[in-house]
Amino acid sequence: MRRIKIENKIKQLREQNGYTQQDLAEKVTVSRQTIISLESGRYNPSIILAYKIAKVFNLAIEDVFEFDKENYK
Repeated sequence: MRRIKIENKIKQLREQNGYTQQDLAEKVTVSRQTIISLESGRYNPSIILAYKIAKVFNLAIEDVFEFDKENYK
């Protein structure tokens, strides 16, 4: 099974809102390492975590996360 890459705007949104990685981690109850991994694209979030992150920024999930539709079949 091929891994689907999900692009995200977490770092951009986090910086625009003046949050550190630690701030965001605390708001969504994960470790700072998880935020680092999400921002670098090494880790795809669960749907629950994606929802929590989107809600921090007052956005819909699809406004924060977008999977590569070209490579998904």
